[in-house]
Amino acid sequence: MEMLLAHPAIKAFMCGSLSGTCSTLLFQPLDLVKTRLQTLQGGVQPGSGRVGMMSVLLSVVRTERLLGLWKGVSPSFVRTIPGVGIYFSTYHSLKQHFLQDRRPAAVQAVLLGGGARTVAGVVMLPITVIKTRFECGRYRYASVCGALRSVCQTEGPAALFSGLMATLLRDVPFSGIYVMFYSQAKASLPQEISASPSAPLANFSCGILAGVLASLITQPADVVKTQVQVKPQLRTADAIRSVYTELGLRGFFRGAVPRSLRRTMMAAMAWTVYEQLMERIGLKS
Repeated sequence: MEMLLAHPAIKAFMCGSLSGTCSTLLFQPLDLVKTRLQTLQGGVQPGSGRVGMMSVLLSVVRTERLLGLWKGVSPSFVRTIPGVGIYFSTYHSLKQHFLQDRRPAAVQAVLLGGGARTVAGVVMLPITVIKTRFECGRYRYASVCGALRSVCQTEGPAALFSGLMATLLRDVPFSGIYVMFYSQAKASLPQEISASPSAPLANFSCGILAGVLASLITQPADVVKTQVQVKPQLRTADAIRSVYTELGLRGFFRGAVPRSLRRTMMAAMAWTVYEQLMERIGLKS
């Protein structure tokens, strides 16, 4: 047992899970607001002055109280704790296998990030579907286990993998682009900053820059993914057509602000905490 826990991949899993837990708890309200914005009824036009990030946030607080902003946090935890752990342990294993301790080049960083996210995304997709349904407010599930059981009984197990293509089209490019920008930004830091006590803050700033760029590039896929998971009868192509017909090109960027804030801050915090924990236990991240 001790030998198993001492394995670098297990240590990376534990560090990743802890970092993901912290970031999920802090930024869950932004994810809920993003999901509500993306699942607004078609008759409500964004940009009308009535609908926006703040109006949705205030509406949730008014009707569901402050804790309503954390609706869906249970499936988020069930998804994040193992999901981020799987992501970082896969990333660490791939990096050690192919690069050892070398810094990845741009293309290598894209492949490492994308490969790790593919594994984590497929494994955790059923929980992602349940999390999205919790947050949208259209379903009344009592618990994560109850939701999984209800979906399997009423829609079949295949519904738990709805939005797989859109999820991969969103998450794999996001992770690949993020790791590329993040690793390149860190490499450009002066050595005196990288070796100073302010290194975590500098790394966090690099993470924010990488997160903003990656979030904006992958936002359309996130909108499509949400539509497919909330309305499982839709195929990916149907969801794309529906969003475009209803709202035009701007529909693919609905919820971009809360998602960019959340994904950027979560990724920056997760990577910073992960790297600090890995350094504390003597492993190169």
